[in-house]
Amino acid sequence: MLTIQTFTFNPLQENTYVLYNETGDCCIIDPGCYFASEKIALREFIETHQLRPVLLLNTHCHLDHVFGNFFVNRTWNLPLHLHGAEKIVLDRGPESGQRWGLPFTNYDGPLLFIEAGDTITIGQDQLTVLLTPGHSPGSVCFYSEKQEFVIGGDVLFRRSIGRTDLPGGDYATLENSIRTQLYPLPENVVVYPGHGDPTTIGEEKRENPFVQD
Repeated sequence: MLTIQTFTFNPLQENTYVLYNETGDCCIIDPGCYFASEKIALREFIETHQLRPVLLLNTHCHLDHVFGNFFVNRTWNLPLHLHGAEKIVLDRGPESGQRWGLPFTNYDGPLLFIEAGDTITIGQDQLTVLLTPGHSPGSVCFYSEKQEFVIGGDVLFRRSIGRTDLPGGDYATLENSIRTQLYPLPENVVVYPGHGDPTTIGEEKRENPFVQD
């Protein structure tokens, strides 16, 4: 069984997730740790709980979700898993950082590409990759059917959706992703988004003003 630990990092208030099980295996999703204090907080949590990081995952590669990729790779020697369509977004990270006044060292380690329907294994626990482009060209979500949650990146928020005005974004594509990949999930599935508080599929189908069921 996976326990979900949430950290809210960097000036853009991005949610970083550490998922860990009873054996101590853990995965780090979207490490947005920018400041030294944030990197220390992530490392100390993992060390204090005696966890073994086994996976580094990105839902997508906008800069606020990848600030800490380099740190995680260098600290725990983990290659980065991402969808292939996100490589161009990852490569543009430092340029985006300069525009936002947030320079950072970009990830430069091995890349392992994931696809729709792939299974991510953390010990005895599994996550299914859902391909959900629209906010970003290769955005993915990580779905636990057994525990009824989804790590959603910037696709679906509480009463909102991801912005589509950045390069590679498209509203119609995002709407289709939500309708075909997320809204068919059971209504009690908890959505852990890239920003803000968790919600559920059922709540958003009923109350999200941008994509109504």
